[in-house]
Amino acid sequence: MVASTPLFEPWPGPGRVFYKIRKDVVAPRHFRESEDMGTIAVRYVVNSADQNRTRIRIDAIFVETARRRLHPSDGTVESSEFKVIQEHLQAIQFAAQETADAKRRLESAELVRQTVIRQREDETTRLAAAQSSVQDLEQRISALRHEVERRVKAPGADLKAAPFRAAANVKTLAAYTEVVIVIVTPHWYGVETPDGQRGWMPGDQLETLP
Repeated sequence: MVASTPLFEPWPGPGRVFYKIRKDVVAPRHFRESEDMGTIAVRYVVNSADQNRTRIRIDAIFVETARRRLHPSDGTVESSEFKVIQEHLQAIQFAAQETADAKRRLESAELVRQTVIRQREDETTRLAAAQSSVQDLEQRISALRHEVERRVKAPGADLKAAPFRAAANVKTLAAYTEVVIVIVTPHWYGVETPDGQRGWMPGDQLETLP
């Protein structure tokens, strides 16, 4: 492409003008009454029809080298140039569409990746909350255990059938036997032994678990 050539008269109208020159060619058959060697010159006039459309005018001539005779094209050259430009524009549009599609695929993949990351973060948060809940529950169980469980002080004590010292002995519990408190009175505890036996014991004969 060149910006100017003496083979064409200066373009008087609007638009941008470009030229393509091919020298030393045998007289082409698509230029009327052409003979001998010469130069093919093609002029492109580009105008903006509106914001979304561009109008292109193409003119082609053949100039004989020896006699400088000018021969206009029969229209075939212009049609061929239009076809080349159209194919080039289609290739550009196809490439732009491919780029846009690739961008959309990339954005979609990124969205999926971000979604997976958020899901993992949510799962991690839920797991941490669950673990915290388990720890809280274990602490509460431990606290309740210390509240309702006691062990027999050394050297051991009798499990009574009723909450007074003259009551009959149900069995004798060894020192440090763990019992569960089921009834509380000011001075006596109703307890259950590990083997399921129930009875009464004075509060001063029991101690909290370590």
